[in-house]
Amino acid sequence: MATKDMRKDTPRIPTLPPEDWDNPAREVFAFWGEPDSWRDGSKTNIVMTLAQHPKLATAYNIFGKHLLIDSTLSGRVKELVVIRISWRLKCDYEWHYHVGYCVNLGMSLEEIAAIKDGANAAIWNEADRAVLNAVDEFIDASRLSDSTWNALSAHFDRQQIMDLVFTIGHYVMLSWAVTAFGIQLEDGVDPIGYDLRTASGNSPSARFRPAEVKDWAENQTDDLKRGD
Repeated sequence: MATKDMRKDTPRIPTLPPEDWDNPAREVFAFWGEPDSWRDGSKTNIVMTLAQHPKLATAYNIFGKHLLIDSTLSGRVKELVVIRISWRLKCDYEWHYHVGYCVNLGMSLEEIAAIKDGANAAIWNEADRAVLNAVDEFIDASRLSDSTWNALSAHFDRQQIMDLVFTIGHYVMLSWAVTAFGIQLEDGVDPIGYDLRTASGNSPSARFRPAEVKDWAENQTDDLKRGD
């Protein structure tokens, strides 16, 4: 079962109310290509919260789009970064969604569970281990050791390492924002605990990003209707 109720806290910054949905806010809703979002708003609380500050949200989204879509890193590397950060910083919102993204990429639950042990878990290959060490060194010391730099250089080129460093910083910053603002998981979501069981006792299911599948919105809100 999930280790805690991820929706029990009160948001410090509420989602943007409909009466404030002007064009700059709607541009934030629609940035990621979420169906019908210009008219109806985003189905995600993180977007609807960031829309309280459209200039900031737009700048953030442009940067995030590079890291998410145009980055030189593979999806696996990016998700290793995010779930390690989510676990280290206990960012429930990012953990829930990115576990689903990991499943969608074909990562096993054994691999996802091993994220709590960091680079020390036997399941990782050398490249995975270097990535996880980089995450931990930046969180713990705000520095990257020569040994980890050399390990990364054995598997990634210069641009990939640059993307990796910025990806780590980006998701640490996002985790800070999510927890500071009190952004909650959406109504109807079956939250995934750090034990990789949902609140209703299911195993995590694959999850898709906005516009990745035609029924994206339904995929986000029918968790409680879906079994293993």
